[in-house]
Amino acid sequence: MKRLFLAAAIASLAACASLSATPPPSAMDQRFSAIHEGEWDWNKSFDPAEVYEDVAGEPIGARAWPRVDPAAHAERLAYLKGVMAKLDALDPALMSPEERVNLGIYRENVAVRIAQIEFREYEKPLNADTTFWTNVASSAPQTFRNEVQARNYIVRLGDTPRFFDDQIANMKLGLARGFTPPRATLAGRDQSITAVYAGRAPEQSSFFEPFRDLPASIPAETRAALQAEARQVIAEKVFPAFAKVHTYYAQEYYPRTTSALAATSLPDGDAYYRAQIREFTTLDLSPDEIHQIGLKEVARIRARMEEQKEKAGFAGDLPAFLAFLRTDPQFYAKTPEELLMRAAWIAKRFDAKAGEYFGRIPRARFAIRPVPDDIAPFYTAGRGGPGGYLLNTYNLPSRALYSLPALTLHESDPGHSWQMSLADEQEAQPDFRRETYISAFGEGWALYAELLGEEMGMYETPYEVFGMLSYQMWRAARLVVDTGVHAKGWTREQAIQFMLDNTALAEHEVTTEVDRYISWPGQALSYYLGEMAIVEARAKAEAALEDKFDIRHFHDAVLQLGSVPLPVLTAHIDEWIAAGGPDPYEGED
Repeated sequence: MKRLFLAAAIASLAACASLSATPPPSAMDQRFSAIHEGEWDWNKSFDPAEVYEDVAGEPIGARAWPRVDPAAHAERLAYLKGVMAKLDALDPALMSPEERVNLGIYRENVAVRIAQIEFREYEKPLNADTTFWTNVASSAPQTFRNEVQARNYIVRLGDTPRFFDDQIANMKLGLARGFTPPRATLAGRDQSITAVYAGRAPEQSSFFEPFRDLPASIPAETRAALQAEARQVIAEKVFPAFAKVHTYYAQEYYPRTTSALAATSLPDGDAYYRAQIREFTTLDLSPDEIHQIGLKEVARIRARMEEQKEKAGFAGDLPAFLAFLRTDPQFYAKTPEELLMRAAWIAKRFDAKAGEYFGRIPRARFAIRPVPDDIAPFYTAGRGGPGGYLLNTYNLPSRALYSLPALTLHESDPGHSWQMSLADEQEAQPDFRRETYISAFGEGWALYAELLGEEMGMYETPYEVFGMLSYQMWRAARLVVDTGVHAKGWTREQAIQFMLDNTALAEHEVTTEVDRYISWPGQALSYYLGEMAIVEARAKAEAALEDKFDIRHFHDAVLQLGSVPLPVLTAHIDEWIAAGGPDPYEGED
């Protein structure tokens, strides 16, 4: 399928954008607003699962899981192609500079979604990292704020059999044409299904958690009735739906999944992998170009790791140092609580330094919570976003304390929790910039946050600096491994060994990560290429502005964008440099 590669167009549009006050919207601006706002409203009416608030903004929760059947995707595709036709009819020359930028961003957004449906990505609703059933299993809110929210969640739980039946039907379609994750990456994943219901009473499940402490504003009799309804729907709807998925997965799906690893071996594989690269990096780079960038960066970071090993006073070679780091008990927490508390301490140490490096502080806060037990064995070390930082306390000998500062900066503040919260607070931006997550920007920023930690003094020992470098190496090595597996014929064992040879990650974590790269082609490329774009933009700004350069203003200029393709970021910083590197929020309250 022919893809719309828009990087050059987006960059040229962004270069026209001014940092000055936005002029009144033109008629063409208004036409564009009507298109993207209309699509936003259409999504809400088409898929009620996307509606989470009432007209007054009060949280009420979704009453259904998303529509995922082929007919629904066909409707989406037809609608999105209609949107693209309307975008093609716009004349960018008659739009304001800011709206020309928004047009480029939005058009890329629509092009990616069209490609996902045309490649029938929905027929592969699982990989080694993420599955539709684990998304459901982790869906329960922490608390309910009102009775309507609780009742709507009960209705949503009751929709689980329909949702799972549709996903099973999609899996059957993918299986029939050989469009599945590689079998080698799925071993044991059925445990994440049975862990939800096997040997559990309804009130022992994660679905029941928010019903334990319902708001006191709800009368006692009503609270008891809600709890009884929740137990019933979990027992009669949710648990049987999970059991049905397990039967299909274990008996029919897993044994027949593809044995090939490469995305290029899938139907229309070469085009599919290039589309994945485009989606996750927002750049027009070939697999070979990315592979070579990765090899170069691995060599550069390895030299820094050698230097840090010497600073730690270790006399052996790098492989011996890596073995020491993986096995010495001093580097590992003894209890889950110790790991969680260390992460909390690191986060609070960052808070003390934040004002020196950022002008705009997000209003939102985040909590640190352990990864749920049912998904922890196959989950990454941590994951963060608005309101939460999940830390994996499973298999503590694989959770190195020397890597915890880098992980915490990446997942919480100033990484994912910080960036995504600030994006949501950019109320002048359209919804698609505030609420759409572009992996190259978001993951690039989070990886940059790790690097920034060295400058901020967040790494207190040579081992912690080495942990940061190991994480940098981990992401650079992904460029080599992802393209190696999906375009150069690498084996799973070859990918694992490359990671073991070049990072300080534990073998359990390396194996988990490599399986993720194999079953989720292209996603792993977003991190390092995104970080490189930010680092290069900063270096350019520092060289051009010299003593006028203010690190707080630079970070604010990056984060005020919300979430954008990398060419837009580069062009925006070029314009910011030309304006003298001002405070992006000057004049605001």
